[in-house]
Amino acid sequence: MSSTILRVALKAPLHELYDYLAPTGGPEPMVGQRISVPFGRSERIGVIAALAATTTIAPERLKRAKQIIDRVPLLDSSLVELLNWAAVYYQHPPGEVFAAALPAGLRKGQKVSGATESRWRITEKGVAALDAAAIKAPVQRQILQALYSGEQNSTALAAVHDGWQRAVRELQKKAFAAKFTAELEKALPPDLPLKTGPQLNADQQQAVDQITPANSKTWLLDGVTGSGKTEVYLRLIEQQLGAGKQTLVVVPEIGLTPQLVSRFKERLATTVVVMHSNLNDTERTQAWLDASNGTAGVIIGTRSAIFTALNRPGMIVIDEEHDASLKQQEGFRYSARDLAVVRGNKLKIPVVLGSATPSFETLANAAAGRYQGLRLPLRAGGARQPEVNLINLQRYPATDGLTQPMIDAIGRHLGNNGQVLIYLNRRGFAPTLFCTSCCSCLECPRCDARLVAHQQRKLAVCHHCGFESRLPEVCAKCGGELVPLGQGTERVETAIKHLFPEETIVRLDRDSTRRKGSIEKHLEIIRSGRARILLGTQMLTKGHDFPNVTLVCVLDADQGLFGTDFRSGERLAQNFIQVSGRAGRADRSGEVWIQTLYPEHQQLQTLLKKGYTGYAEQALAERQLTAWPPYSHLALLRAEGSSKDTLYQFLAAARAGADQINPGGVRILGPASAPMERRAGRWRAQILLQAEHRPTLQAMLTSWRQHLVESPISRKARWSIDVDPIELF
Repeated sequence: MSSTILRVALKAPLHELYDYLAPTGGPEPMVGQRISVPFGRSERIGVIAALAATTTIAPERLKRAKQIIDRVPLLDSSLVELLNWAAVYYQHPPGEVFAAALPAGLRKGQKVSGATESRWRITEKGVAALDAAAIKAPVQRQILQALYSGEQNSTALAAVHDGWQRAVRELQKKAFAAKFTAELEKALPPDLPLKTGPQLNADQQQAVDQITPANSKTWLLDGVTGSGKTEVYLRLIEQQLGAGKQTLVVVPEIGLTPQLVSRFKERLATTVVVMHSNLNDTERTQAWLDASNGTAGVIIGTRSAIFTALNRPGMIVIDEEHDASLKQQEGFRYSARDLAVVRGNKLKIPVVLGSATPSFETLANAAAGRYQGLRLPLRAGGARQPEVNLINLQRYPATDGLTQPMIDAIGRHLGNNGQVLIYLNRRGFAPTLFCTSCCSCLECPRCDARLVAHQQRKLAVCHHCGFESRLPEVCAKCGGELVPLGQGTERVETAIKHLFPEETIVRLDRDSTRRKGSIEKHLEIIRSGRARILLGTQMLTKGHDFPNVTLVCVLDADQGLFGTDFRSGERLAQNFIQVSGRAGRADRSGEVWIQTLYPEHQQLQTLLKKGYTGYAEQALAERQLTAWPPYSHLALLRAEGSSKDTLYQFLAAARAGADQINPGGVRILGPASAPMERRAGRWRAQILLQAEHRPTLQAMLTSWRQHLVESPISRKARWSIDVDPIELF
């Protein structure tokens, strides 16, 4: 029996590993194995994060682990090292960090022999009942007929009838059907002829030649929209597959995965698996195992895929590396992009950061020589950049969000058989309901925010806490008339249908894509050409390739011009370039029409005249003068509580502790209320830390976090530390 102390990561909100004695018998303990341990009055599954020779736990209190689940480590040593590093860097409980790396099934102790799913089969008694026409309930009869043709899983039965669950329960009670667990077969690449990619231009070829499997650097692939970055990824992945290596591709949005997966499967002679939050537990576990055992040569996923175990790691690609969705905003607040760089360095493999609008942090790293920069300045296939036009809203007032010049441009492009993309980053019908009598607006009872009118669902909705109420007909305060002010995608859709009644419109926002598979369905309608007007929020603009779009309409370019966050201008520029880049990506020229109240604004004029590169150079010079990131490093203590007084008592104590711990070199700002001080019925405030040197900030955070954990008043507020926050307000 081993006397080694096992340091176990358990999913619990404590900033420590838990020490246990090795279990009696079983395999030799190794880092990365899952293990079952006693925890209080229960038993939990954790991961061995480290082995030690000694412990600070008294011998009589040291418990023995129950059972080692895996004969070989589920997580390899480099991934365990990354997770331990992330727990320290992001100041987060290690058990929750390790839990983020595993699908739910594996966290619960599921064996790694293969993913399983529930299935149903017909019994002999069920066959006899079917033959005798003894099943009177129509849904039960349909389900039993489906089972008669062969065993079925939940997806197949749901396709038979929406009420399949109740029907199958009744069939099981009558012993007409039986439920069992089946192991899923491993994914195999389809035996289909592969498509050949287009010929690369000189800049694409240079990128492919330089980013070789042996050249383990972090690369910035800075390419204008439509420059063929995905084609470069494909050629690089082919190199990796030729060397027997796997590639992990991380994308910011679920909506980008269907198009990317389809394109990869058409081109690559390997199994391609997908990992994102819309998968069920079984699908996610199977994809994770296919990556872990080497069955999958390419893994495509959203930010949490960065923790996927790789059997033969060869390369990591972060597509749209600038996107804010790559940063987790709740719980374990990690950056998938930054962890990709750390993981690539530890594995000594190339990491490719691709974007048409690189983040300022990435541009600064490239300028400093920490990343190797590669440019794709031209659109692939000879396509030209679109012509950009501004519409002055002071001269041409908008009705339902649309000016006459914009309407004329839409009609002209539709007449030329082009597709039109209309961009408005505001969903719902109208952002507020205004009373014409008492001049009040409909407010959320739980947040410092106005309710948004959703006409189609007849609801007033808070987009911050999810509160919903029936859409009122009159003002509750005075009985006056309520008028919807402003435009959302619903309102613009109604106006477009009235203006162009013969056209099919696809609206792509969070409301229209609630159901599973709806994104794929909408995108298929767009690409088939059945819809020629595309309307949506940022979801419609990120990374999609719509070759028939010849006109992009930006209905409100002013949303980011006057933001309070120091990153507001950067985000405005990125959105501006990204949405404009959807136009004219094939052999037809494109146009962009932008509505604004401030056509002479310096930011807009700089973008129009100098492009994103020129704008970024100017903005980075300003950042350097004001010592904002990337020329300093930030951490934010976020706190919330049900009582405002108690919340600020906690933050005052936290600030006092920070002042005592501060070694010098860290600037402390606050406490200050969050811009939305009350959200979901809770008060919110924060303290900001800023330092020129990252090690100085990290050293202080470690001491400060321990101080906060040990402080009795910390239990009176819910708090978290956000390292490298991307949103301050």
